[in-house]
Amino acid sequence: MTWQLRRAATSDLDAIMQLERATFGSDAWSADTMRAELEGPHTYYLVAHPVGQPAELDGYAGLLSPRGAPEADIQTIAVSERARRRGLGRTLMNALVSEARDRGAREVFLEVRADNPGAAALYANLGFEKLSVRTAYYQPDGIDAHIMRLRIRTPETTIASRETGAPDA
Repeated sequence: MTWQLRRAATSDLDAIMQLERATFGSDAWSADTMRAELEGPHTYYLVAHPVGQPAELDGYAGLLSPRGAPEADIQTIAVSERARRRGLGRTLMNALVSEARDRGAREVFLEVRADNPGAAALYANLGFEKLSVRTAYYQPDGIDAHIMRLRIRTPETTIASRETGAPDA
């Protein structure tokens, strides 16, 4: 399956909230909280839908990253059941990390539920490391949050070397 990513707008709120409630249940954000995130001056939210089907939202993700700040936070990420384990979560995460880098962040933080090993494995595979635990962070369920961090590497450019014996220009 191929998805198109685009910047989220407040017109996406109903579709985002449908996926939010289906994904997070009792931990779901309120529509007012999500609207504030979408409209925030320092946030960057993406939605993903199958190419040519903009009404079929398969995922969304959000970043808090003030321009020039050294740290950014992944606020949320959700992928529909039908799109899971197909690379969309990784695609959304990579897009957010790229945006954080473009805004000047050198570290990205996130919280992941202790009872979500699939998400934690994805984040670890992307280079996030577990720093600490916030006990009973997710309410009303009382689930711990694992705090994770990714240090963003500065892209490096190298000069291609010539083959041995190649004449100098």
